[in-house]
Amino acid sequence: MDFNIDHNSALPLHVQVESMLRKMIEKPEYQDGKLLPNEIDMAKKLGISRSTVRQATNKLVYENLLIRKKGVGTKVAKNNITTKLNKWTSFTHEMDEKGVVFKIYSIKVNFIVPDVEIQELFGLKEGEKILKLERLKGPESGPIVHFISYFHPRTGLTLEDDYSKPLYETLEREHHIVAAVSKEGISAILADAKLSKLLTVKLGDPILFRKRVVCDPGDRPFEYNLGYYRADRFTYTIDIER
Repeated sequence: MDFNIDHNSALPLHVQVESMLRKMIEKPEYQDGKLLPNEIDMAKKLGISRSTVRQATNKLVYENLLIRKKGVGTKVAKNNITTKLNKWTSFTHEMDEKGVVFKIYSIKVNFIVPDVEIQELFGLKEGEKILKLERLKGPESGPIVHFISYFHPRTGLTLEDDYSKPLYETLEREHHIVAAVSKEGISAILADAKLSKLLTVKLGDPILFRKRVVCDPGDRPFEYNLGYYRADRFTYTIDIER
């Protein structure tokens, strides 16, 4: 495949590299397990920094399209289904539309130093702190979903913000951050001790796990969200039009 990007384009370089990678991983040779070119080689051929290539690669890793193994390389993930939803909204608005009344059972917010993967996704400096938000939600009968969100510092979120209100409305109204794109990966996991206690399920019960990267209109990630849903109480459906 030809390695070409337009250095004169108004489209950010990392977005162009991401588009190039998406086309690359659809090719049969990469679907069959061939390793992608390493980041240093791609950066040299494209005439850009390695960090720009890494930023684009990170998005596909977080979407579960690519698997990166240290000392081995990066290859296409197997047995994963990825789709782009035509309509996306906040969990609160989604439940409101269905007429389901949800309450917040607990909110925990603090500043933390993120792990290396989140640091690279957001392009942060080593040791830079970000806001971490944990919320436990469900109907009157009990909690059915546990959310953990990490926010880029540019959101301007603080410990004083009201996290009982719809999050994306607060971001747009108070901090001028607009959620434009949600890139998601969905899989099944088993409840560990923490999740079994939070969601009142048995140890080892099935849990629907959703990983979401939320970007602004410039395709810059500002939220990394993990959602853990009780599989016996929640079904994730997708409408696909031909």
